Amino acid sequence: MAVLTKQMVAAATAADWDGLEGLEQQVAAHVAVLRGQEAAVTLNTGERQQKLGLIKQMLDDDRQIRDLTMPWMAQLSKLINNTGTERRLAAAYGAV
Repeated sequence: MAVLTKQMVAAATAADWDGLEGLEQQVAAHVAVLRGQEAAVTLNTGERQQKLGLIKQMLDDDRQIRDLTMPWMAQLSKLINNTGTERRLAAAYGAV
């Protein structure tokens, strides 16, 4: 999963939103598998530390992805709202 989140950062940096979506789906599939196996696995101290490091790395990647996607999401929201306003005006006053 850590490799996938790094790929997600790269996709977000490149504004490859379709690629990012595909990677998100892959991560979700991995999470589902891991949730089913987590209770059955006992980790030693080194493995727990490695797991913690990977989790911290993935959280950092997630923060970077959010930082990169938030401006795009705000722009998309603005476009959607403007389109909705245009439709309401056209409906109220007729198309020009």
